[in-house]
Amino acid sequence: MLIVAKILIGFVVGTLIGMTGVGGGVLLLPILIFVLRVPPITAVGSDALFNFLTRMGSSYVHLTRGTVKRKLVVSLALGSIPGSILGVGLLRHLRSLYGSGVNTFITTAVGILLIVVPTLLMFQTQIEEHVTHRPPTLKSLVGISLIGLLAGFLVGMTSVGSGSIIMLLLLLFYSFLPKVMVGTDIVHGVLLTGVTSFLHFKLGNVDPYLVASLVIGSIPGGLLGSHLSTRMPVPWLRRILCAALLATGARMLWA
Repeated sequence: MLIVAKILIGFVVGTLIGMTGVGGGVLLLPILIFVLRVPPITAVGSDALFNFLTRMGSSYVHLTRGTVKRKLVVSLALGSIPGSILGVGLLRHLRSLYGSGVNTFITTAVGILLIVVPTLLMFQTQIEEHVTHRPPTLKSLVGISLIGLLAGFLVGMTSVGSGSIIMLLLLLFYSFLPKVMVGTDIVHGVLLTGVTSFLHFKLGNVDPYLVASLVIGSIPGGLLGSHLSTRMPVPWLRRILCAALLATGARMLWA
């Protein structure tokens, strides 16, 4: 029954991702911690691997369709991969000092992100409406690497931010068309979550059986969500989902 529950959770998360475009990290992590009672440090590593596996197919599609800005991917990765190494390294250091107390740190960090990210997501449409395309300069590519560094550090610690935070920061500070950012963000996310999940796997922070069950459910869920996205009021669903994530973040901080 537990395996069935995990597959069902993967199905629900995959459906919500397909319908709303909200990142898998921010959706799945609180469910792993609160519903399945997975230790937060294991939830972070398993969530990173889940995100890596679920992004591979879509990243291939975007690469073949030419909707990826490779310079942006490289610029982001130059910052995000070292950032991820620092984030995972910090968790390893905290676990060596405080043992299971590292889980309290992770819960607090995730709670903060579950308040910040949904708040930004609520304004994403307004931000996208004011975006105009400008070709990247050397200065902007350096700034993008700094965004990658911050996002990679957060992903290493929490697995949250490989898509949502990077996308929103790029939209806020740089003028790239949103449709260009989708493919770029997904391909970069494969690199970032791949490195992060590998680092967590080496530290024993990944539950492969949990990840396998979630992926089995997420594949048909993603297909269903993509189908429903053209038949349901997605903006309202997105707002409701963001409100639920805000409440969850507040609950994690309160606890």
